[in-house]
Amino acid sequence: MSTNETTPPANFIRQIINHDLKENKHNGKVATRFPPEPNGYLHIGHAKSICLNFGIAAEYQGTCNLRFDDTNPEKESIEYMESIERDVKWLGFEWSGLYHASDYFEQLYDYAVQLIKQGQAYVDSLSAEQIRAYRGTLTEPGKESPDRNRSIEENLDLFARMRAGEFADGQYVLRAKIDMASPNINMRDPAIYRIRRVHHHRTGDAWCIYPMYDYTHCISDALESITHSLCTLEFEDHRPLYDWVLEQLQTPSHPQQIEFARLQLEYTIVSKRKLNQLVMENHVHGWDDPRMPTIAGLRRAGFTPNAIRDFCERIGLTKQNSWIEMGVLEYCIREDLNENALRAMAVLQPLRIVIDNYPEGQTEQLEISNHPQRPELGKRNVPFSKVLLIEQDDFAKIPPPKYKRLVEGGEVRLRGSYVIKCNEVVEDAEGRVIELRCTYDPDTLGKNPEGRKVKGVIHWVSEQHAHPAEVRLYGRLFTVPNPDNEENFLDVINKDSLEILPDCRVEASLAEASPESRYQFERTGYFCLDAKDSGADRLVFNRTVTLRDGWVKD
Repeated sequence: MSTNETTPPANFIRQIINHDLKENKHNGKVATRFPPEPNGYLHIGHAKSICLNFGIAAEYQGTCNLRFDDTNPEKESIEYMESIERDVKWLGFEWSGLYHASDYFEQLYDYAVQLIKQGQAYVDSLSAEQIRAYRGTLTEPGKESPDRNRSIEENLDLFARMRAGEFADGQYVLRAKIDMASPNINMRDPAIYRIRRVHHHRTGDAWCIYPMYDYTHCISDALESITHSLCTLEFEDHRPLYDWVLEQLQTPSHPQQIEFARLQLEYTIVSKRKLNQLVMENHVHGWDDPRMPTIAGLRRAGFTPNAIRDFCERIGLTKQNSWIEMGVLEYCIREDLNENALRAMAVLQPLRIVIDNYPEGQTEQLEISNHPQRPELGKRNVPFSKVLLIEQDDFAKIPPPKYKRLVEGGEVRLRGSYVIKCNEVVEDAEGRVIELRCTYDPDTLGKNPEGRKVKGVIHWVSEQHAHPAEVRLYGRLFTVPNPDNEENFLDVINKDSLEILPDCRVEASLAEASPESRYQFERTGYFCLDAKDSGADRLVFNRTVTLRDGWVKD
């Protein structure tokens, strides 16, 4: 389990736990859990919950379980379960135990029978629409179902027959008998079992009735002896039901539910339904598209576990929902990559230059530092030859004010090598610059030229030794900070969120780059070798983030 070297700042959850430990509540133990439903890929909001639950457990030398809430098999799959396990491990955490709500199906059924025997649950024949109509409103109490006062014997018989598969889907539900006049609508006889003939990825066709989340979750927590059940604020109104179920059943333990504000990040959506729509309708290229806020997407984009954990720690925990600027997440990854990413040179839109006074056929291996502030990361050999490639926008026929790059008759320094001078501009029939004829000063390797000052520094690669690469420039997927507020979130998709540059050239050392290795392409941004689309004869780099925040706010 991952731990932090520094002491995390205090927050209200730690204050509650510290008080509980002082009072010897839960016998002085701390046990948390991360309980995702396997109906999609985890996203950045889940990362906050993962870091909180696993982090709290590590901080207090406790335990944290990974438990799949697999009670809705219509939308769940093995693929999603495997992706969740992969993401949690990638973020740097190990679970104390791996569980599934389906592990408890028999116990959950037995507990439901117990509620019926205690007169606290009944089988209802109302349809879903009728149940909603009977429930009442925030200002008006609900009214009781005609089936609410069935006898215990009849309820036990009907519930057993529900399990045996005698009834059609939706014909009956099992409801808790609480209070149809409760000011909390969640307490107005909520459904705790429904009939669904759906094949379950773990239990097969053994069950045709499945328990509801609010009923399942609290019992699962109790069976695993969870002490602090940490969840987001939308479950605050469900806490009375959580406690009611455990109190009626006298379960082995009674966990404490504590709510915190969910992560709401600008320029993203985290609704699994909407994320699934983006994938199914091909607005993005899969759950792991680098524009997606999924952990898989962030990973493919080049984000690091350390940056995501740092982000979750920085935004902190509150009891009030608020929006986090995307710039905070981008700041965290820039900080991490600036410190740890190796430097390399890549030319995204090449312009050919020929150094006329450089010996024909000669190649020098120039030693260039892998990281200017970290000499322990060593140096690499970068070949230098007569024909080089530079960025097209590092030359201007008519330079703008304060332009410090290459112009006809002007000089620049090539990063880590020599000063060159542009003597001639070669254009095609349409007047486009296709080549520069230059000379180099052989006395300027590692030192300034005598008698003149050269201000500009540009990057380059040797045409002969460079490797072709496809570079994908990813931007924000939406054009507005809160796409969920729009009538149709698809209307505000950023149609320029991906630019593909197919004819880039990268320095020779990147031919040996491993999947997911991250680099700072000098003067350009931070990039990651795409593990999915790269191969032995194809290099694909995804842009993680620009060197600076270049997003223009409205």
